[in-house]
Amino acid sequence: MTNLDDLDFKNVTVIIPAKDEEPTIGNVIDRVKKYCGEVIVVDGHSKDKTSEVSESHGATVVKDRMRGKGDAIRCSIKHIKTDIAVFIDADGSHDPTDIPHLIKPILEDKYDHVSGSRLLGGSSELHGGFDEFLRLTGSSFITACINWRYKVRISESQNGFRAIKTDVLRKLKLKEDITTIEQEMIIKTINQGYRLGEVPAHEYERKAGVSKIRLSRVWLRYGWTLFYYLLTPKKKTRT
Repeated sequence: MTNLDDLDFKNVTVIIPAKDEEPTIGNVIDRVKKYCGEVIVVDGHSKDKTSEVSESHGATVVKDRMRGKGDAIRCSIKHIKTDIAVFIDADGSHDPTDIPHLIKPILEDKYDHVSGSRLLGGSSELHGGFDEFLRLTGSSFITACINWRYKVRISESQNGFRAIKTDVLRKLKLKEDITTIEQEMIIKTINQGYRLGEVPAHEYERKAGVSKIRLSRVWLRYGWTLFYYLLTPKKKTRT
């Protein structure tokens, strides 16, 4: 079994979707550098200096098509040159020291896709108000549906903090433009016969700025995509 201290991170790219995250993006880039060979920031045409700060901290900056986080993730795929991709948020809510725990099971060929679980690691965000209650309830319902459909036992399907083999990421042929891409990645990984794992990952309060998610605008899309992808016949395409 590989020791965390012995992991080689040169073959890892960290992708950070970001929009108007000037106060936090530099710190996030500096902290993830230890765990990757390259950092890619996908800028959602920020009105602040997110791009300039990212470049000054050594990240490669690419632009998305202004459609949302899912679009940003999809735009990054063609730029990834390493075997493993790690996705992390730009607001400082994810702990980069968890990256070795995400990639270790992939390097040991136990999993193809490893997601950080806030249900296992805890969250400083998902409690205390009605919005948080609705987010947690909706997330739990979606995860329960996935577990029922595929006879699996995962704890969460919505966390954006995850690692995945780049060739698998490309084969998933992701379509979603917004944050529904998180559940799309989970469902398609299982549906196509790839190995999905979880590790605990704590979610901290965002360090600055505001969340871009508005439940009143996206809840219908979450429900529609959930049942659309769940009803897709199993493909079992793993090679």
